Amino acid sequence: MDLKKIEQEIINCKKCDLYKTRKKPVVGQGSFNAEILFIGEAPGFNEDEQGKPFVGAAGKIFDKLLEHISLSRDEIYITNILKCRPPHNRNPSNEEIKSCTPHLLKQIEVINPKIICCLGNFSTKFIMEKFDLTKEIKGISIIHGKIFNISNLNGKLKIIPMFHPAVATYNMNKLDILKKDFDILKEESKKN
Repeated sequence: MDLKKIEQEIINCKKCDLYKTRKKPVVGQGSFNAEILFIGEAPGFNEDEQGKPFVGAAGKIFDKLLEHISLSRDEIYITNILKCRPPHNRNPSNEEIKSCTPHLLKQIEVINPKIICCLGNFSTKFIMEKFDLTKEIKGISIIHGKIFNISNLNGKLKIIPMFHPAVATYNMNKLDILKKDFDILKEESKKN
């Protein structure tokens, strides 16, 4: 399976009711051969309008963080747990996560990244459960910036939970924490 086929599956998906209220599904964006995969929560208003991930206020912060460690969107891949915007930017429901994450798992399998950066609690919880790190699941404020090393069928994988960039839109003091976590990412990416 390739990412273009997965994209068509997402565009045609009706596994949950979010397809009824979305404008454009947000599949993901970036390099299909990325060593670093970022996973957010769900599209927001601007993402739903444009069909691209992280294009609103949080996206501007995300771009600054990438620039801070000399990376561009062309070098990474970014996607979300959910591919469609929940109405009023509410949190994803368990049913929506269960319906949508098979797409994400296919994306992970095809891209085969060396590092997965989970942005926020929802993606962190899902990825930690999928890679059998359930005992490590704690709030993002406790485990952000920590590196979890996994060995799987495709080799070695690092999981790095981080605050979602949106947190800095509400509290600019979090930007320094995000920068430190991105510095950790930069150092870990050099080891690959």
